[in-house]
Amino acid sequence: MIVTGILKRGEYFDSVSLMLIAKKISELEIVLDSAAVMGTPENKSMLQTSGLLTDELQNAGDMDLMIAYKCNSQNDSDLITQKINEFLKKSGDTNTSSGSQNPSSLESAIKILPDANLAMISVAGKYAGDEAMKALQNGLNVMLFSDNVSIEKEIELKIFAKEKGLFVMGPDCGTAIINGVPLAFANVVNRGNIGIVAASGTGLQEVSCLISNSGCGISQAIGTGGRDVKKEVGGIMFLEGIKALAEDKNTEVILLVSKPPADEVITKIVELINEIEKPVVGVFLNASVELLKDSKINTAKTLEEGALLAIAYSQKKNSKEVSKRINVREIELDKIAENESAKLNTEQKYLRALFSGGTFCDETQMFFQKMPEEVFSNTPVGTVKKLKDVWKSEKHTIIDLGDDEFTVGKPHPMIDYSTRNKRILAEANDLETAIILLDIVLGYGSNMDPLAEILPVLKEVKKITSRQKRYLPIVCSVTGTEKDPQNRTTVAAALEADGVLVLESNAAASNLAKFLIEKKR
Repeated sequence: MIVTGILKRGEYFDSVSLMLIAKKISELEIVLDSAAVMGTPENKSMLQTSGLLTDELQNAGDMDLMIAYKCNSQNDSDLITQKINEFLKKSGDTNTSSGSQNPSSLESAIKILPDANLAMISVAGKYAGDEAMKALQNGLNVMLFSDNVSIEKEIELKIFAKEKGLFVMGPDCGTAIINGVPLAFANVVNRGNIGIVAASGTGLQEVSCLISNSGCGISQAIGTGGRDVKKEVGGIMFLEGIKALAEDKNTEVILLVSKPPADEVITKIVELINEIEKPVVGVFLNASVELLKDSKINTAKTLEEGALLAIAYSQKKNSKEVSKRINVREIELDKIAENESAKLNTEQKYLRALFSGGTFCDETQMFFQKMPEEVFSNTPVGTVKKLKDVWKSEKHTIIDLGDDEFTVGKPHPMIDYSTRNKRILAEANDLETAIILLDIVLGYGSNMDPLAEILPVLKEVKKITSRQKRYLPIVCSVTGTEKDPQNRTTVAAALEADGVLVLESNAAASNLAKFLIEKKR
């Protein structure tokens, strides 16, 4: 086996560009493993762990591009290097094409678009904070897509923004919908009267799609970055987002979405909401119920329930009907689980959930908190235990494939399905697997042709289970809308035609998986 490193000094690529380059490299059949990252100490450490750090890459700097790959022979290596250089040249040619405007700095961008009021920043984390501060000083709101920004810099930016009446969404903010425009990983949804503040990108996508698919719509969807609701930051932008929606005449209902905020932040949120007349729904996954019980927030246990409550208030309907609707659906899911479990053999015992969305991974763990059998995850929540080896499942296993250990030098699994596809086949070969649970997230930023990625693997699963003479149910939620470039109906119909049980939400899919496992005991 040959490991080759390519160093491109002074060639900076943002995270989106890196994901596209990495995807092209990984699609070459003769590539066994690969990475395309900037030369930060953290990235070099991850390459070292993956066995991809070569001598050529040891002295790379933050603004240097590192590409590394494994292959079987020198001939393969020469061909791969040639292809990589072609990818990079084509990327450069595209960026300098005639007629395009490519400002070299924030200042020149402002000259081109003097009326702009928002800057989206995706540069190396070491420099992203300073660029964000420049934008704020020029009166621009900021969506900070970059990660690896220090928490001290985040606090500095957000305090300054608050003083200036501006927003900082992020760092590591992957989703927002501002004035009807989807930013980064976001979906094409209806405009409407429901405003969202979210410290969860996938969570924001799920609730906004469920709302839009119901016929309602979104006024604004403000992403804050996940750290905003932690104790250190104190929910600065989450609270400012609530205030902005409270004052927005186009917002009649406010929906809050987050993984568990710090207790101090929840207290601040409750105090603020108690002063707001508009109905407010809160989905704080796995958060303490005690801190919320005396507030005006209408709490929901799942993303789906939160979306349904927001829809009910938007349509001026009785919110109690939401519980009835969920209960009726649970009866239907229980019947499906009964039918599916009857097809399994005695060896099949365990759930294997493989997610591209981290919030879905957390939400599914919530459904499996009280299982008598052990439950494992690479990002454990509550009673769930930490996997010893993220590449090997133990009993019930719920995986976030978007976590750093899976994505070093590789595109996010919403873009590149290759890592999850390999894991699906591994779980299908495990005779103890009783059900495979998946998510597919559509929209801008995600894979434009998900069916081309997933359907061949599903066919291979059928071949495996046919040889084993057993049945293996695959359950999948599809997050998206009809207006998304991939079209949710098209994707869902194709999956169902291939035997997949497609559910309207991750909560429904997780509930079905839970019922099936319970019936297998």
